[in-house]
Amino acid sequence: MFQPSQHDVRRFFCEAWRKDRAREPLTPIETLATGWIAEHPEYHAELADLDAALAADYRVEDGRSNPFLHLSMHLSISEQCSIDQPAGIRQAVELLAAKLGSLHEAQHQAMEALGEMIWASQRSGRPPDGHAYLDAVRRRATG
Repeated sequence: MFQPSQHDVRRFFCEAWRKDRAREPLTPIETLATGWIAEHPEYHAELADLDAALAADYRVEDGRSNPFLHLSMHLSISEQCSIDQPAGIRQAVELLAAKLGSLHEAQHQAMEALGEMIWASQRSGRPPDGHAYLDAVRRRATG
């Protein structure tokens, strides 16, 4: 399994953004990433400075949002939907997007559910519960 380091992830997003702005050819995953980056102009300056991005410390206590974690979650949910894993996630996110009128906002709600699942897994010491995650997204779509 591919396990990129924190710096690998930051380099990936910064380089994809640089290539997009320079109108250089992008790989499919870079195309997906730059689509989500475009949805987050608040991150553009941070992504434009690789050295600062590599040195940045995003601590909750400092009130700083981590753009790399946020964008990585967008990519994760996009991938989950593309392969429909867990089974049913594609439909749940599509229903949520229709309800909210925005795929972007639907992904943010799915992120909350994904974060809750990861937190519960870490707290309990058990594997992540994909069914609980899927159910949480479905509740947001139908509630």
